[in-house]
Amino acid sequence: MTPKIDLTSAILLALLALIWGGSFFLAAVAMKEVPPITIALFRVVGALPALALFVWFKGVTLPRSAKIWGAYLVMGALNNAIPFSLIFWGQTQITSGLASILNGATGVTGVIVAGLLLRDERLTPPKLIGVTIGFSGVALTIGLDALRSFDIRSLAQLAVLLAGLSYSLAGVWAKLRLVGQAPEMNALGMLMGSSLLMMPTVLWLDGPPSFALMPSTWAALVALAVLCTSMPYLLYFNILKRAGSGNLMLVTLLIPPIAIGLGVAFLNEYLQAAALMGFTLIALGLAIIDGRLWKVLRPNR
Repeated sequence: MTPKIDLTSAILLALLALIWGGSFFLAAVAMKEVPPITIALFRVVGALPALALFVWFKGVTLPRSAKIWGAYLVMGALNNAIPFSLIFWGQTQITSGLASILNGATGVTGVIVAGLLLRDERLTPPKLIGVTIGFSGVALTIGLDALRSFDIRSLAQLAVLLAGLSYSLAGVWAKLRLVGQAPEMNALGMLMGSSLLMMPTVLWLDGPPSFALMPSTWAALVALAVLCTSMPYLLYFNILKRAGSGNLMLVTLLIPPIAIGLGVAFLNEYLQAAALMGFTLIALGLAIIDGRLWKVLRPNR
């Protein structure tokens, strides 16, 4: 049966978007003192204690299969280490609101990747139309000048787009390799894998992390770890099981308005009209991909 979004899945998606929308704002706050790759490490390592305690409380048995632990390592790379690092680095050059809009393309790439690699989430004409509109929105958001001349700001936008592709591959990988495991264990195993990967990477690129930070920075890092990582990934794997990897990526449609609002209100950020128009096209594309808008427009079909 083709995965669909029911009422419960929709509520979980909205909650996930609310939490993850704040992560762009929190990262921008922490970036005043902490390098982007180190922020990614703080985020995954800091999320481990709460998740480990939750798994222990639920009485979930740890997997004994080396194959499952290997799958967690890959999942940690695709869903944490790679995209977190790319997005946080991208935010050193572009606003948190723009980063969230470009991250919205994950919903578009997620449908393509799922359609190519998963039998039950095949590409349909409405999905292809939605993908075309969505990528038009991405091009408008980036801007023609940025597409013509590849400067540091363009590379930052490309980094966020590549993070979205990594998220899309993670959704497919999780469905192929981890669906049979408990959602709580999937979240914990994934974060253990990403922590293992991030520690030597940070030591090599940034050196040992500094702990002499302002209270506001620590608050942002703790919130990123616990509120924006531990809790959401419990939702993530439940939504994946209920609605499928392609539908899971639709959460990126709901994230930008939250991130943009926080950036404007507290960080004095400003977005050009082209970026907002681009997000509108991305949102329209994702609405068509979802299928409900298509049915409304063509009820007799």
